[in-house]
Amino acid sequence: MAAACAAPMTPPEMTEAMPESAATAPSPAGVSSAAGPDPSLPVAPSPPVSIADHHLARIAATFAGSRALRAVTPLGNGNINTTYRVELADGEPFVLQRLNRAVFPQPQLVMANLLVAGRHVEERLRREPSASRGDSPAHAGSGGDCGMDSGSGERRWVFPQVLLAPSGTPWLETEGEFWRALSFVPDTISLDVLETPSQAREVGYGLGRFHALLHDLPCDQLADTLEGFHITPRYLAAYHALLRTADAPAASAPLDDSHRLGADPEREAWAHGFVAQREALAGVLERAKAAGELPLRPIHGDPKVNNVLLDARSGQAIALVDLDTVKPGLVHYDIGDCLRSGCNPLGEETLAPEEVRFDLGLCAALLEGYGAAAHHFLSPADHHYLFDAIRLISFELGLRFFSDHLAGNVYFHTNRPGHNLDRALVQFHLTASIEAQETEIRGLLGRLREGRWG
Repeated sequence: MAAACAAPMTPPEMTEAMPESAATAPSPAGVSSAAGPDPSLPVAPSPPVSIADHHLARIAATFAGSRALRAVTPLGNGNINTTYRVELADGEPFVLQRLNRAVFPQPQLVMANLLVAGRHVEERLRREPSASRGDSPAHAGSGGDCGMDSGSGERRWVFPQVLLAPSGTPWLETEGEFWRALSFVPDTISLDVLETPSQAREVGYGLGRFHALLHDLPCDQLADTLEGFHITPRYLAAYHALLRTADAPAASAPLDDSHRLGADPEREAWAHGFVAQREALAGVLERAKAAGELPLRPIHGDPKVNNVLLDARSGQAIALVDLDTVKPGLVHYDIGDCLRSGCNPLGEETLAPEEVRFDLGLCAALLEGYGAAAHHFLSPADHHYLFDAIRLISFELGLRFFSDHLAGNVYFHTNRPGHNLDRALVQFHLTASIEAQETEIRGLLGRLREGRWG
């Protein structure tokens, strides 16, 4: 698309994950799902903008350049950024987004991370032999659609691209708003719930491919745009701070339902007890990081299953999207979060938390796919802490949901009284299921370590 130039060359197209309510849907990339980017960000909705607004049309026209606008329509229904699909009279559509500065107070750093990561992936793909990745040599260095499906079963890989305005800038700031344009990927789907091992294998491959392409990018080239994210001891400290306030009940005190909606003394008492029994778990990864056992690497930050795009024809993973949370971190955060999201067939919104189970079959397939793409850079120490990560991340998200419930639902968007308590119990029961199957999960992790499957 000449009017909205890609950096550094012609961009591909890009999609984002659809809301949690859709089981399988075409996916627009780079936009958070309806329930917010569980578990990566607070939900602080941007105010809607009418597509008839001349201001919106001017913003779109800035990125379109000399190309005439055909239509600007809302894309997805995320609660973080406000997103539109821009159709042109001549040329490929693109994604227009207004970043939510309440969530990202320094959006320039978000964009800098995306540009740095994109350049690194482009260079890595250019150096890879075509046969080793199944990419078309003609597209290997495009900086966008890094490989096209040849029709012979070859894979393609797409890294979301930032489009430049004709002025050469990768974003636009006007009237206190921060806007960007992104490429758009056609013919893809995303899944909110994994139903088959083949789907899980592809999701695992997608995360592994992402990690493999970025694992050697020096972390000092990336900004930490979400300080404290996935630092479980901080979430535990915040939980205890809540319990010390006059408005939050102590774990052993009777609850006063009058001051907040959704209070449920019996279930809250169970959740308090669940947390108390696992407090020692909170620091396991941070201690290993502080001891130098686990290095910082670039991470996605929110690799739930519907942030992995699958080719609509082949079903193969071709991209990870929603990249606002790319930052330095432990790959264990991503691996644990992807397994948490993918191996709970009932989903995190189920109203029957006691029925939640961690599915070993989906876990095996997801780890197989991940290992096929990323086994070569994981160290013995990385492998040693993988079970801890799988257990920890579901516990951490449950703790965050529970804390927000106690605080009056100020962080995550809710649709009903007690919604965050329901979510917390889902994650806690998932944690308990992981613990109950520790021997089996460690066996699967052993197969990952040894590179043997089947």
